Amino acid sequence: MKGIILHGGHGTRLRPLTHTGPKQLLPIANKPMSQYCIESIKEAGITDIAIIIGGLGSNKVKEYYGNGENFGVNITYIEQDEPRGIAHAIRLCKEFVNNEKFLVFLGDNIIQKPITDFVENFNKSDYDATVLLCEVDNPSRFGIADVENEKIVKITEKPKKPTSNLAVTGIYLLTPLIFEIIDNLKPSWRNELEITDALDNLLKKNDNIGYETITDYWKDTGTPEDILNANRQVLEHMFTRDGEIFKNIFDESLGQFLNLPRMETSIIGKNCKIDESALIGPNVSMGDNTVISSDVVIENSIIMSGCKIDGGLNIKDSIISANCHLHGNNKDKTKKIFLLGEGTKISL
Repeated sequence: MKGIILHGGHGTRLRPLTHTGPKQLLPIANKPMSQYCIESIKEAGITDIAIIIGGLGSNKVKEYYGNGENFGVNITYIEQDEPRGIAHAIRLCKEFVNNEKFLVFLGDNIIQKPITDFVENFNKSDYDATVLLCEVDNPSRFGIADVENEKIVKITEKPKKPTSNLAVTGIYLLTPLIFEIIDNLKPSWRNELEITDALDNLLKKNDNIGYETITDYWKDTGTPEDILNANRQVLEHMFTRDGEIFKNIFDESLGQFLNLPRMETSIIGKNCKIDESALIGPNVSMGDNTVISSDVVIENSIIMSGCKIDGGLNIKDSIISANCHLHGNNKDKTKKIFLLGEGTKISL
C-alpha cells in the first residue's frame, strides 16, 4: 500500500505566516504539521510515500524531508504546477500508485488517533474507497457526508444548508478506480477538481464506499485559531498521564520533562535562553535559539526559532514566526496578540 501527502496550496488564510513557506511546515509543538502525517502513515505500516508539492517553499519541503531516510520512509516528490484541486493532485500519482490501494493524507490535518486500524480494515475490505468522517460544529466549512442506515448516500462540498454534521476529513483510503472517476470529472465553480465530487461520482457509480468515524481529536489547520487549538491539544496529549495533565515543560535540549517554576505544559526548543523571571505557559511551543528576557509572559502561543522577546511583554494567543524581535514597554502590561511573519521587528 502506498501513501500520498498533499503539501501544496497558498495558505492565504494564514498570511503573513505563509509568505515565506508552505503552511504544512508551520510547527505544532515544535514539529511541522506534515511530519505528524508522515509519522501516522509510517505507524500504519506504509513506508512508500509521495509528497505533492507546488508553489512557494517547495524547496523547503525537500530540504526538510529529503528522501525520507531520517523519518524511516521512502519519499517521492511530485510537482503540481498550480492549485487545481485535491482530485487533480491525486491524479498526478497514478504512476506512483501502480495499481495498489493507497492512502491520501492532507498535510495540514492533525489527528491524535492512530490510523492503523482504518488502514487494516480497508485492506481487508472490497470497498472502492473508505473516507474518514468526524462530527463538526460548523459543517458548511467542509465536505459533508450524508449517512443513512450506516451507509453514505451523498457527499457534498461545503453545502450552504448542511443536512449532516459529518465532515469528510482530509484522510482518504482509495483504490486505483478513483483515477477513472477523476478523468471524467468536471471542474467546480472555482475551477478545481474536487475530491468530494470525485467521491460522490464514485458512490453513484458503484454504491461501494465505506466510512470510519474519528471520535478523538481531528483538526484541519486552516486558520491561526485552528493552529493554536491543535498546538494546545498536542501539548495536552504530551503532558497527560493517567488521565490528568501534569504541569511540567519538555526541554528538547535535554530530551526530558522538567518541573520548573513559572513554566507549565510547554515545549522549549534547543539552546533557548529564558530569564528566570519570565512566565511561560500554559500551552506554549518555543523553537530553538530563542531568547526571552526578564518579566516576559507568554501563554497559549507558538514562538518559532531564533526569536528575541524583551521589554516585559505580555503575550497570549499569538503565532510569531522565526527570527522575529519584539521589544515591549515595561510599563504596559496589557496582554498583546500577535500574528507575525518571518523576520518581523516590533518596538512598542
